[in-house]
Amino acid sequence: LCTILLPDSGHLQEEDAAFLNRHQLSSHSPALPLYTRLDALHCLKQFQIHPFHKAFEPLPGWRVTFSPAGHILGAASVLLEVGGRRILFSGDLGRPDDLLMNPPDAPPQADTVLIESTYGDREHPPEGLLDELGPALQRLAARGGIAVVPVFAVGRAQVVLHAIGLLKAQGVVPASLRVFLDSPMAVSTTGLFQHHMQEHRLSGREVQALEHGATMVQTTEQSKGLARLHGPMVILSASGMATGGRVLHHLALHAGDHRNMIILTGHQAPGTRGARLAEGEKNIRIHGQDVAVRAEVVKLSSASAHADGNQLIAWLRSMGHAPDQVYVVHGEMDAADRLRQRIEHELRWRASVPEHGSTCAA
Repeated sequence: LCTILLPDSGHLQEEDAAFLNRHQLSSHSPALPLYTRLDALHCLKQFQIHPFHKAFEPLPGWRVTFSPAGHILGAASVLLEVGGRRILFSGDLGRPDDLLMNPPDAPPQADTVLIESTYGDREHPPEGLLDELGPALQRLAARGGIAVVPVFAVGRAQVVLHAIGLLKAQGVVPASLRVFLDSPMAVSTTGLFQHHMQEHRLSGREVQALEHGATMVQTTEQSKGLARLHGPMVILSASGMATGGRVLHHLALHAGDHRNMIILTGHQAPGTRGARLAEGEKNIRIHGQDVAVRAEVVKLSSASAHADGNQLIAWLRSMGHAPDQVYVVHGEMDAADRLRQRIEHELRWRASVPEHGSTCAA
């Protein structure tokens, strides 16, 4: 994945900087990419690959073991054994009921656990992704609109593609509804599913359907060409919180039409365009310009690939016995503190939310 993610990210940085410079939209002269595609390619030479469940030593006396976390392809929890201590980093944990990914492995025993808390203060709704997405796409098709779907290129794009394919097969939405995946990174990632069949739930036939269920858009010119098409159609494009990338051009073009739709597919971090759209703002700023939002904004609550609060607690509970300490990390403050309270009250384990700059004794 990193061979796809990092160079593509560097390329997007270069594209965004070039766009800002062409249109003189940056306060910097010139606007520069944070890093380039070439920087990313050089970085890849530093990578060393290690399989799941097989310990290795990155440094003498430091023993590391990866175990599947179920969030995206290759996502891992990390067990670090050093100085007689066992420290477990959960990483982003997936859902046991995910449409695409296998569930995370049960955690190994550890003295200290750092657990993510992205969804630590909520539960996923009982209705599934198909139940939420189907009616939205029915409305879109009926009025001939265009849906812009900001997606994370890894995981979210593929699960939405799979869901649309299932809805078409079930006759819930018209088979003629055109779908475009406008993200080179997402296109490349979709191709990886056939090479790692053991890491996900899809059959070979379903992987083929995933790859052929949308028109794959690679070049900038192909992306620009979508502006000449009419609905009904669906455009999936990165990034997932509408913070950058090609999706911004599609939003700028289509957000102002009431027939159209913006489908938000998961958690939108505070301060992002996605969060402002989710909160109902009627004007958003894109590339230095104010864009009116008249399109219907649909917020899917069932598409997340993160474990919810109950699933995080269940993952911890499957440990053999209580660790000495749990640190709740990687979540908004309310979510992290809610999970901390549940760990203390339901599991009766020691738990805390680290503050910025805090340290602890080993």
